[in-house]
Amino acid sequence: MANTAANSFYGTGRRKTSSARVYLRQGSGKVSINGRTLDEFFGRETGRMIVQQPFGAVQLDGKFDVEAHVEGGGITGQAGAIRHGITRALMAYDETLRSPLRKAGFVTRDAREVERKTIDRFWGIV
Repeated sequence: MANTAANSFYGTGRRKTSSARVYLRQGSGKVSINGRTLDEFFGRETGRMIVQQPFGAVQLDGKFDVEAHVEGGGITGQAGAIRHGITRALMAYDETLRSPLRKAGFVTRDAREVERKTIDRFWGIV
């Protein structure tokens, strides 16, 4: 969570097994994920909505361009990781945004993982 250049802000986001590196720059609201546009990367509206939530929570829609590199996990986990990264980058931009972002529930990492299946559970021997 650091200011990497004069007007570029960085945040790392994680959810489940997904990890995202997010860079924010002053701009017009373009979102690039792994070199693809938001619409190309997320086929469903829910993924696109999750990624845009932090900007709506602090009324900064269309003020920043986002460049994200995400890997691991599935589509929903990747969307959550990008949202977490955007949140952390916004806090690097302006620390006063922490309170509304926390109230919206975006600051805390969702650390839930899929529970490992064991042979005992599979056979009903608990």
